[in-house]
Amino acid sequence: MAKKPRGLFAGKKLKDRRKRFKFRAKALKPRKTGNLKKYDPLEGAPQASGIVIEKVQIEVKQPHSGLRKCVKVQLVKNGKVVTVYCPGEGAIKQIDEHDTVVIERIGGPQRGSMGDIPGVKFRVIKVADVSLREIVRGRKEKPVR
Repeated sequence: MAKKPRGLFAGKKLKDRRKRFKFRAKALKPRKTGNLKKYDPLEGAPQASGIVIEKVQIEVKQPHSGLRKCVKVQLVKNGKVVTVYCPGEGAIKQIDEHDTVVIERIGGPQRGSMGDIPGVKFRVIKVADVSLREIVRGRKEKPVR
């Protein structure tokens, strides 16, 4: 690729160049054009609440082996169903069907799934308005309905 023009009258050339390379990074275009909200189940929000429909186990990608504990959650705001990872040892035991949970993005590369879990882009952070991490560590108890 040629070097950037640097002369006194290079303004037009630099402007055209910026237009061409604006969305070179894969993750930029949907975010800048607003298309991210179009397909995003959370509709651009950092967190969302939902209701647990069922518990599922997802087989991980090669070269690892094992089953990652996840739950299917139906979002309150738009009714979409997403698969959500439950982080922490024994965390899945603390989550029951019909519990209200708060979820957030996992933060994988380029809005993708994290690590070896295929297609899972979200994780549980709260169960019945109590932090899942605190429940797993034994510092707090999940309220009984």
